[in-house]
Amino acid sequence: MAMSIASALADLLSPASSLETSLDRHFSPDHRQRTDGAWSNRGEFAEHVAHLRSVVASVNTTVLEELVDGATYAERHIVDVTKKDGSKVVQEVYVFGELAPDGRFLRIEEVTLMLAGAEEDRGLGSAR
Repeated sequence: MAMSIASALADLLSPASSLETSLDRHFSPDHRQRTDGAWSNRGEFAEHVAHLRSVVASVNTTVLEELVDGATYAERHIVDVTKKDGSKVVQEVYVFGELAPDGRFLRIEEVTLMLAGAEEDRGLGSAR
């Protein structure tokens, strides 16, 4: 069964599961991700998610479009983030990816567009 970005984000940012368990559930061991032009391997992606867990209080993800065709994945969503300091960030995210044979994400390439938030939060999608 194919994964979805929305379910992966909810699980990754949930304090109810360990980071490694969430990564294993949604991302292949060889996962690579490019966000706004910068590539990261799975370890670097894990650092990014650990950073998000330290600054994000809650996230609401609204999927606008999603398409799975074999191993090809495409999706567009809005993330509405409330940070632990009470500030808000809203981003529109465009995702293209490749799924591993077991349905987990093998590769993700995404571009983020900040719709609301402070200038220093523009890089939240790849901050570590």
